[in-house]
Amino acid sequence: MADRQTLGEFELIDRFFARSRVAGPLRQDVVLGVGDDAALLRVPADTDLVVSVDTVVSGRHFPPDSPPRSIGHRSLAVNLSDMAAMGATPAWATLALTLPRADAAWLESFADGLIALAEAHDVALVGGDTTAGPLTVSIQIMGLIARGTALRRSGASPGDLLVVTGTLGDAGAGLALVTGGLATAEHAAAKELVERFEYATPRVGFGTGARGVASAAMDLSDGLVGDLPKLARASGLAAHVEVARLPISRALRAVVPLAQGREWALAAGDDYELLLAVPPSRFEELSSTAARLNLTLTAIGELRPGMGVTWTLDGAPYAAPSNGFDHFR
Repeated sequence: MADRQTLGEFELIDRFFARSRVAGPLRQDVVLGVGDDAALLRVPADTDLVVSVDTVVSGRHFPPDSPPRSIGHRSLAVNLSDMAAMGATPAWATLALTLPRADAAWLESFADGLIALAEAHDVALVGGDTTAGPLTVSIQIMGLIARGTALRRSGASPGDLLVVTGTLGDAGAGLALVTGGLATAEHAAAKELVERFEYATPRVGFGTGARGVASAAMDLSDGLVGDLPKLARASGLAAHVEVARLPISRALRAVVPLAQGREWALAAGDDYELLLAVPPSRFEELSSTAARLNLTLTAIGELRPGMGVTWTLDGAPYAAPSNGFDHFR
């Protein structure tokens, strides 16, 4: 069993977050990583640097008693999802970790979750900071993309299809199961839904494959009703969604009525799927990219001239939830 000792700051960094340097740098473009005042990174010529930062807070983004491995995974996954939405290849990350107590057993599991996902995407942890306080994890991620090829929210055109990867609403159900807001005898389905909440799968491979095909993209972190208006507004267009087309998983259908599944798919957030705009003539090409990754791609609506978002269900107007996730609402 892992020990329960409390560590000092520098021992903590050296033991859990500088361990990859024992075998040398993960990437040849890391000139200097963890252990100095700052990292030195080599950016290739004719490449744009893509940078994002996200913070996850105990009790706000995850229950305080969440498995530490899942917290480590989630902390990086939300950043990788931003890279996916831009079509970028992730490269480096820095970590700012605030802990109420530097418990060795907790840190071992947290670091395992974080580093396993980083290694799966060839991301080098190159620096950061640790401090005492309420449990908070901030990760800055940096990625690379050929100059001028990044996907943006603002590139859509009238007539583009709105498409989403994977299924929506699963993480909302997973959170409800974890916090006791939902109970079910469907144990296999429940396990799948909790996994979707605790171990989000960032769609990095699909994002890089969508470059030059999709016209606009963003990730779904705050729910479709919260995120779709941002893409439509950035592109100066109106959006329309047929709610019956929302991809709802068999696991979600097994534990709640379809109406509740649709509500979570629209507003719950935390799915970290991608929302894209794609010209109708290129939808099959994008679908083939998804199929090669064993990923579904569903057309849920379209972009039109105008402003705002409209929703229908079987052709009739549909009153979608008014908001997705909002930190301050």
